[in-house]
Amino acid sequence: MLEVRDVHLSFGGIKALQGVSFAAKPGEITGVIGPNGAGKTSLFNAISGFYQPDRGQVFFGGNDISHLSPDRRAEMGIARTFQNIALFRGMTVLDNIKLGGHTRLRTGLWSALSYFGPARREELELRREIEEKVIDFLEIDHIRKYPITILPYGLQKRVELGRALAMQPRVLLLDEPVAGMNREETADMARFILDVQEQFGITVLLVEHDMHMVMDICSHIVVLNFGQQIASGTPAEVSGDPGVIEAYLGAAA
Repeated sequence: MLEVRDVHLSFGGIKALQGVSFAAKPGEITGVIGPNGAGKTSLFNAISGFYQPDRGQVFFGGNDISHLSPDRRAEMGIARTFQNIALFRGMTVLDNIKLGGHTRLRTGLWSALSYFGPARREELELRREIEEKVIDFLEIDHIRKYPITILPYGLQKRVELGRALAMQPRVLLLDEPVAGMNREETADMARFILDVQEQFGITVLLVEHDMHMVMDICSHIVVLNFGQQIASGTPAEVSGDPGVIEAYLGAAA
């Protein structure tokens, strides 16, 4: 479903990614881990189109998308969340999630300006679909009319996941989905990620520092360190890899 081939990315003299290659299998959860500064978010930005790699290719469904813009990749079915919450703070939960469906709207400019006929029907259908399939799924119906600014951090992260799901993605990129959450919020988010994979068949690629969650829900893990890929395999294989142990705990350990 998603393949990264020999991707290199640098910023001046800083080499953020050096020859990273892996594949995310359809319908599975793949984790990307590594210490701070390993290049995990840079990798996500290269996959989603925010950064253009110096060298290498990104394939989606067998097609080379390396030179496509972020909005074109979103239309094809790549959705993402962000390490730092990127919601529109002056809007409600429902309106934030509805924005995720913009790539699927086909109403023309003049119809949208008048907001009659096809434009109105299309938006009402989108709202009904989101309320039934996304808001109910994430168990946030009771806050759908609340402004984002009054919600606790954990619920805001859940809303951001909802906005990505409203795109009906084929691949979902989750950048530190449980960062800053307490134990209960982390368990809830892990459950939702598993349900996304199992119920919708979406291929999930996630970056996360919570090793317990990564080892529990991922079928395959890629490990980065200083921009280089140092390991790739099942959770059991990766957790016992000497290079991974050294990167996280130091050579003495």
